[in-house]
Amino acid sequence: MGIDDLVFISGNQNKIAFLSSWLGHPVNHQKLDLDEIQSLDPHVVAEHKVKQAYDLLHQPVLVEDAGLRFTALGRLPGTFVKWFIEEVGYDGLLQIVNGLEHRGAEAHLCYALYDGTHLHYFDGQMKGTIAREPKGTNGFGFDPIFINDGYTKTRGEMTDEEYQATSYRTDGLNKLKAFLEAQHA
Repeated sequence: MGIDDLVFISGNQNKIAFLSSWLGHPVNHQKLDLDEIQSLDPHVVAEHKVKQAYDLLHQPVLVEDAGLRFTALGRLPGTFVKWFIEEVGYDGLLQIVNGLEHRGAEAHLCYALYDGTHLHYFDGQMKGTIAREPKGTNGFGFDPIFINDGYTKTRGEMTDEEYQATSYRTDGLNKLKAFLEAQHA
């Protein structure tokens, strides 16, 4: 299985462009309206989505699921962060963090690849803190409030080079790329 054999399931042009750029190859993609089950385990969420997408397309598919954990809250908001942002916005998330004992956070990304028989996960993580206010317009999702360890600015304020060098997508994509290249070897 190679890059041309799979379909990335996403309607987010930022994610599609990032994946294509990282793999050095245009990625086939399709937007599907998939059910997203409720679980704090990103592998459970990704597995459900990728198998549902495969059942619709009957070809190898790749999905992405991302989450953000406030370490003082265990695994929350986790895989639900997208819904928190939509419902209460960055300000609502910051109000939650302001009431916690510390601002530590961890972002987690899971790519899941399924060919109808084999399921593979490619994970990435980044540690950091939550900013006191949203800053920057680069990136997407929680980038305007997440500060990577070792930095003083949010991911939303980073240059493209800084963003790629510190992204949790990097680990997951390096693993995915190595897997795809090994399939063609």
